[in-house]
Amino acid sequence: MESKKGSAKKVSIIIVAIALLILIFSVLSSRFTPSTDQARVQGLTLSLAPMVSGYVTKVNVSLHSEVKAGDTLFIIDRTPYEIAVKQAEINLENVTQSLTAGMSGLKGATAQLNSARVSLERAKKNWERTQRVMAQNEGAFSQVDRDRSESSYLTAVERVKTAQANLDGQKAALGPTDANNPSVKAVLNQLEKANWDLAHTVITAPSDGIIESFNVETGYFASAGRPIATLISNKTIWIQANFTENNLTHLKVNDKASITFDIDAGEVYDAKVVSIAYGVKTQTTSAGNLPTVRNSKGWLLEQQRFPVIIALEDEEIYKKLRQGSQADVVVFTGNSSILNTLAKIKIWFISKISYVR
Repeated sequence: MESKKGSAKKVSIIIVAIALLILIFSVLSSRFTPSTDQARVQGLTLSLAPMVSGYVTKVNVSLHSEVKAGDTLFIIDRTPYEIAVKQAEINLENVTQSLTAGMSGLKGATAQLNSARVSLERAKKNWERTQRVMAQNEGAFSQVDRDRSESSYLTAVERVKTAQANLDGQKAALGPTDANNPSVKAVLNQLEKANWDLAHTVITAPSDGIIESFNVETGYFASAGRPIATLISNKTIWIQANFTENNLTHLKVNDKASITFDIDAGEVYDAKVVSIAYGVKTQTTSAGNLPTVRNSKGWLLEQQRFPVIIALEDEEIYKKLRQGSQADVVVFTGNSSILNTLAKIKIWFISKISYVR
C-alpha cells in the first residue's frame, strides 16, 4: 500500500515538474522566441475605375488575368470624345480668325489716327499762320477766312480724339493678341480637356498584378469614377503578423524569423522583422463625445495584439503567395541556443501539420 502511495507521489511530482517546465518554457519563449499563427499575406488592392463615361467597346482581359503596368485593359467608345476634340479645334480656329480680323481692324484704326494727326498738324500750322498775319495786318484776311481756318483746326482736333477713342475701343475689345487673350485661353482649355477625356477612354493597368472582381463585357456602360474591376498588385506584398504585447518585450527590427505558409505546406522560410506598429485603435471616439470603455469579462484580460511586418529573405517566394494567405511566424530575439532550437522544431512541426489542418 505504501509502495503504491509512493509511486503516485512520484508521478504527481513528475507531472508538476513537467507542467512547471512547460510554463517556464512558455513564458521564456513568449519573450525570446515569440510566435503567432495570426499572420497573413497582405498587398495593395487597386480599384479600376474609368475617368470618363461611355460604353465599353473592347475588353482585353478576363477574370484572374495577369497584367503588366501600362497594359490596355478596357477601351470606352471614343467617338463622342473625338468629336469633342474636333469641335474644340474648330473653336480655336474661329478665335484665331477673329483675332486676325481684329488685328486688321486695329491697323485700319491706327491708319485713321495717323491720318487725323497729319491733318491736325496742317490745320494747326495754318491757324497759327493766320493768327500771325492778322496780328501784323488785321485786314489781310476776311472774317470768313479767319473763321474757316479756326474751324478747320478745331475739326482736326476732334477727328484726332475720335480716331484715338476708336483705336482704344478696338484694343480693349480685342484684348491681348497672344496666348494671354481670354478667348484664346478659353478655347485652349477646352481643347486640353477634350484631349484629356479622349486619352482616358483607354483604361490601362497602373501596376503589375492580377485582375479580380471582373464582370464587364463589350457593351457595358461604364460610369466615370465607378469601379469596373479590381487589380491585386503582385508587386507590393508584405506579411503582417499580429503579436501580443508580451511578445514585443525583446522583439526589434531586423530580428531573424522563420515563417511557414498554409499555401506551401511543409516548407519553412527565412525572414526578418521589418517594422513594428506603435499603436492600434482600441476605442471609438468622435469629436464632442466621451470615449466608450468596454468592460472585460472573465478573470484574465484579453491580450492586445500589435501588427509586426515580416519580410522574406528570398523575394522569389512572393510569387507563390496569394493575398490573404495564412502563415505561422516565429521570431528569434536572442542567442539562446536551447530556446532557438526548440522554436525551430516548433515551426518545422507546424509546417508539417499544415498538410492536414
